[in-house]
Amino acid sequence: MTQYVRDIMTAAPVTVGPHTSVAQVARIMRDRDLDAVLVTDDGRLRGLVTDRDLVVRSIAEGVDPEETTVAGACSDDLVTVGPDDELDLAVRLMREHAVRRVPVVEGRHPVGVVSLGDVAMERDPRSALGDISVARPHT
Repeated sequence: MTQYVRDIMTAAPVTVGPHTSVAQVARIMRDRDLDAVLVTDDGRLRGLVTDRDLVVRSIAEGVDPEETTVAGACSDDLVTVGPDDELDLAVRLMREHAVRRVPVVEGRHPVGVVSLGDVAMERDPRSALGDISVARPHT
């Protein structure tokens, strides 16, 4: 049976504008238990920023996280899929581009995110990656 991206994607992704501070994005990630958010400009997808991006592209560079915007920390050379694309396409793109998350767009407007963890849970929920994907972080 063919599976589609819409069947497993996380819908209604959290988005921020490109002028949002790195610190504010970090707080959003903390408060909502996220490891990535989408960056949009006038409702159009502009980039994706992960918790690792915030550390490597901002904090490690010694910038002030309250004054630095997420525009400089986000990945803007994105691979995307549509909700009606087959899930196998998303998996193939993750492999080819060595990414763990793929924004789901209709036009240039984000409608979701499909992650490696989503795929793991769908394909083999008892796998190590499936177990890790559903585990709550220790605080």
